[in-house]
Parts: sequence; C-alpha cells; structure tokens
Amino acid sequence: MKEEANIQLLAERIGSLGDEQAYRALFRIFYKPLSQFAYSIVKSWESAEEIASDVFVNVWKNRERLLQVENLKVYLYVSTKNIALNYLNKAARTQHFSLDELAVDISINHATPEQIYISGEMVRRIEAAINELPPKRKMIFKLIREDGLKYKEVAQILDISVNTIDVHMAHALKKISEALNFTFTR
Repeated sequence: MKEEANIQLLAERIGSLGDEQAYRALFRIFYKPLSQFAYSIVKSWESAEEIASDVFVNVWKNRERLLQVENLKVYLYVSTKNIALNYLNKAARTQHFSLDELAVDISINHATPEQIYISGEMVRRIEAAINELPPKRKMIFKLIREDGLKYKEVAQILDISVNTIDVHMAHALKKISEALNFTFTR
C-alpha cells in the first residue's frame, strides 16, 4: 500500500508541478519491468527498451493527464502493451498476433531469506516448471509474482476477467508444486 501511495505522489508531483526529479524516480521504478513486459510482446530487447522509453516520453508530454489516472501502474502497463502492439502492426507482421503466443522470461531477481535456502536443484525444477507453462499463463505468473501486480491490475492490463487470472495462477502454482513433489490444495 505504501508503494502505491508513493507512486501516486510521484504522479501528482509530475502532473501538477512538472517535477523532473519525480519523473526520474518514476522512470527508475518502472523502466526495467516495462521493458521486460514489452520484450514479452515484441521479442526484441532493443525494441522493448525503445517502447518503454516511448511510454515515458508520452508520460512527460501528457503529464497533466496523470492527475486523472486512478492506478498509475496499470496505466503504464496498458500504455506499454498498446505501444508494443502498435509497433508490431507497424512492423507489418503477416502472422496473427495473440497474447497466447507470447514468450516470457521468468527470473528470480530479489532473493528472500527463504529463497537463499532453496537448493540449486529446486530452483532448476521451479524454473523448468515455469518454462513449461503455456505462454499466457507464464506472462500472468510473471506479472503477479515478479512484477508484483495485483490480480485486478493484470486483468485490466490483459483485458480479461479476474476469475481468469485466478484460474491461470491456480494452474501455474499447481504445476510448480507438482514439479517440487508437493501436494497442492486450494
């Protein structure tokens, strides 16, 4: 909750005051996760970084609009998705694009004390189980577990229901727990 309040405060400072320091702070918080999200759509790091940069250019150009944005995190992810999809359209890809076709790179970035004690074999099993998930399920898992988004936020970003997110997460967690030979109960 504190993080959301800080992000909202940054948005207010950017929108009402044109505060460049707040803008830089927002950039530092979201540039990497938005780049990773864009990469999962366009499959090019160079393009993904350009897309994330474009999102922030648009934020600055239209900073007054930030005062009307209810959830800045969702706004940034939806903007990234839209710019990435526009990029693909401009690239004139001939094949049909669907969120089901996305590839997502899952990595463990922030080690907690519990994760430090997980053996290398268990980490490999977890990563293998995650990599075997269907692409859309893998993306949902990443957005929730790695990027820290809420189910409702992911539902808004991907334009699907919260119940669908819940089902995908339940299946993902079941698959991972099976890989670790744990029994999974909901």
